[in-house]
Amino acid sequence: MVQRSQRPGKAYRNRGFLNSKDARPLRILAEYLEPKARFERHRVDDTVVFMGSARVRSREQCEAALATAQAGEGDLERARTDLQMSTYYEAARSLAFRLTQWSKDLNRDEERFVVCTGGGPGIMEAANRGAAEAHGMNVGLTISIPVEEFDNPYVTRELAFHFHYFFMRKFWFAYLAKAVVVFPGGFGTLDELFELLTLVQTRKMRKPMPMVLFGTEYWRQVIDFDALVRHGTIAARDVELLHRTDSVDDAYEWIVLQLTEHALGQPGPML
Repeated sequence: MVQRSQRPGKAYRNRGFLNSKDARPLRILAEYLEPKARFERHRVDDTVVFMGSARVRSREQCEAALATAQAGEGDLERARTDLQMSTYYEAARSLAFRLTQWSKDLNRDEERFVVCTGGGPGIMEAANRGAAEAHGMNVGLTISIPVEEFDNPYVTRELAFHFHYFFMRKFWFAYLAKAVVVFPGGFGTLDELFELLTLVQTRKMRKPMPMVLFGTEYWRQVIDFDALVRHGTIAARDVELLHRTDSVDDAYEWIVLQLTEHALGQPGPML
């Protein structure tokens, strides 16, 4: 008696296929559709994006590390530098707190100007922490890279995302953003900053995109925008795409002014 062969499985249940190079378009599409569905479900209309180093720690952590180094355990010079850099952690935390309070007072049905970060430690944690301390919803867009495990407990659980593709993660940074604050950071921060600047400069991004560069001395040393103008590789007006400051008060007032003038009363992007 001939035994009937097993019924073939459905393609969308075939893990071997879904993880293959042939299914890459499906995986890319999933990193568009799944976040889209969650943002719609939680009525997140648009965001204020915070970018910056994952290595900057809170004042409390840095003060403890400095005390340990002063007792003879650890790198004293590194501990002192880390404590100086912790001012950016506290600034990001304070700014995110104030912007979240302001957005909550708008009394709208949808969630407007939600704090959004890369979901990691450092400046990202600080911004998510500030938003959480203001009892506000906030977003974390993490990426799978071979680094030590980290814990950012301040991201709203329903809006914690984990991406495989950098370009899909950066799409969601840019697509929902109505303002961006860039704190001192390394390669990742520079990559994200220059991609946004390029989109605005080339008018591929047509919506107003106020960008704050926080930490004037750091950025003066790291990027010489004036030299780019002198060499003729950018126009003088391109430098005006960035508002530079060291003040949480100034950053807050400028962002609120820009959002009030250009974004309030206008719907977010069509998700």
